[in-house]
Amino acid sequence: MGIHFVPILLNASKLVGVLATLSVTANTIAFIRFRKKFLEPLDNPLDESAEDLATFDTDKNEDDGGFFFGLATAPAHVEDDLHDAWLEFAENDTADSNPRPSQQPPKGSRSKGGIEEPTLQYTVTKKGMKSLKMAMEAISRGFERFSEKEEEEECHNVAAWHNAHHPEERLRFWSDPDTELRLAKDTGITVFRMGVDWTRIMPEEPINGIPNSVNRAALEHYRWIIERVHAYGMRVMLTLFHHSLPPWAAAYGGWKHEKTVNYFLEFTKIAVENFAQLVDYWVTFNEPHVFAMLTYCAGAWPGGHPDLLEVATAAMPQGVFNHVMHWMAVAHSKAFDLIHEFSKNSSLNARVGIAHHVSFMRPYGLFDVPGAVLSNTMTLFPYIDSISDKLDFLGINYYGQEVLSAPGLKLVGNDEYSESGRAVYPDGLYRMLLKFHERYKHLNLPFIITENGVSDATDLIRRPYILEHLLAVRAAMNKGVQVLGYLFWTTSDNWEWADGYGPKFGLVAVDRPNNLARIPRPSYFLFSEVVKTGGLDIPIQRPLIQRDWRFNHYQLDGLKDPLSCTFRFVFAVFFWKRGGNRKLKKSSTEGYLDHNYSSITTKDRFIPSVGAEVNEENLQPAAV
Repeated sequence: MGIHFVPILLNASKLVGVLATLSVTANTIAFIRFRKKFLEPLDNPLDESAEDLATFDTDKNEDDGGFFFGLATAPAHVEDDLHDAWLEFAENDTADSNPRPSQQPPKGSRSKGGIEEPTLQYTVTKKGMKSLKMAMEAISRGFERFSEKEEEEECHNVAAWHNAHHPEERLRFWSDPDTELRLAKDTGITVFRMGVDWTRIMPEEPINGIPNSVNRAALEHYRWIIERVHAYGMRVMLTLFHHSLPPWAAAYGGWKHEKTVNYFLEFTKIAVENFAQLVDYWVTFNEPHVFAMLTYCAGAWPGGHPDLLEVATAAMPQGVFNHVMHWMAVAHSKAFDLIHEFSKNSSLNARVGIAHHVSFMRPYGLFDVPGAVLSNTMTLFPYIDSISDKLDFLGINYYGQEVLSAPGLKLVGNDEYSESGRAVYPDGLYRMLLKFHERYKHLNLPFIITENGVSDATDLIRRPYILEHLLAVRAAMNKGVQVLGYLFWTTSDNWEWADGYGPKFGLVAVDRPNNLARIPRPSYFLFSEVVKTGGLDIPIQRPLIQRDWRFNHYQLDGLKDPLSCTFRFVFAVFFWKRGGNRKLKKSSTEGYLDHNYSSITTKDRFIPSVGAEVNEENLQPAAV
């Protein structure tokens, strides 16, 4: 009897072998195409021997080829007295327990520059420990935190809201905008990006008519804040929808329904009629595909409430993701026409665009290539393609690199990560700008970096991060990409969506127990110097890791799955035997870092590391 099963097993083994071979071959071909499209070596258009690596002409207007610097924020991040969906989301618990915030200030450490920051600790898994909830963005990239079992577990939608001081006050930008505006103005920027909150202006669904649903006092107050921006000598970039859906819209399904488009247009009309003369740039939507994914596909943000079927079919052509994106595209196109019609009739020059989130995505292993391709296919171009004829500029929000490994994102051992777990990769901004320029150059579409930043309480990464990403922008401009300006995210540490007050994105630290006192970090003064001089000398190297991520010096890793690593090892042995004892090339970091990372020598010039003490008088931080 067993003899008859032998041919069946042999045939089954052959079939499995054929399928495995076909799968490996198909994924290999897919990776070759992916590498040719996204991972080709860069042609560096910058002269690294020059004394000034990059300059930006900030004296001219953008219409005449000039460039502007700015800072960006959003209502949900900074406004007090705002009863929006995010406040409800943060106040509601995922467990019965709802302890009051601790009255003891968090333990801190003082850096050499005199800046008090919370101590950052990453613990490893130990026997007898259990997972704790932490920043959603960090969890998605593989970070974990643990506590002893005897500790009582606390479960909240936004953990870093319940353990913060004065959490509902955010940054008091509604009641005291001058603190933030003064800090922004002192950097020398000329454009301030802010938003108006839909919920604040229309606190209830306008089923009884628009006039009865509008908060006129809120409109007047927003106008006063915008006038304060102008009083500080800055122009305004105004965002209409920044990840904050009114609770009344969420109650009926929000962007899954066409009537939300009509309500949004009424809200846009109100904003335009009241603020158009004070606004230079309009952003209709901020990162629409991010909002659609996290709200309607994952259910991780307030307002979506997806059921199991919606989650399972979200990525399909007729799934909830494409459905929501369609209505948000319709809303943008109609808002674009509305803003331009009003501006034309009022003899105003309106510039209307969106802020589009872009990450540099690459696969971790050979079998992750389809996932990376699918992710890029869904998020990079489809939404922009659908509205490309309704854009005066395209805003790019870029933060870093994502390494995809099913079923999520993967940490790569020799990369450097922000506190939120996003890998630093300035070259990715350059690559993405070239990709978008190539796709839309027939439209002569200019770009604005509407967001770029890093969560870093230590301020060690942020300073070289700023310089390297500005080099990437300058390099893209040298290749013919029209970039009008660069806005850094953000001025002060603030609310960061479902991660609450955990991530520290600000140039300025906020002492929440001490009445939200502001403490500028060294990066604040560095950014100010760049803005005021309009130029970059040789950037400061990283002191913490061997990986050299300076612009155009980062060497991309190959695929990291066991199969790919085995193939590389076999090929390396084969070519080593054929080539004999040939000398290896020097590492790209050799000559730039000494063994203890205490200093850097570049082009025979000595530059202190970012860990060195700041002694210059004008770089000393001071509380505001």
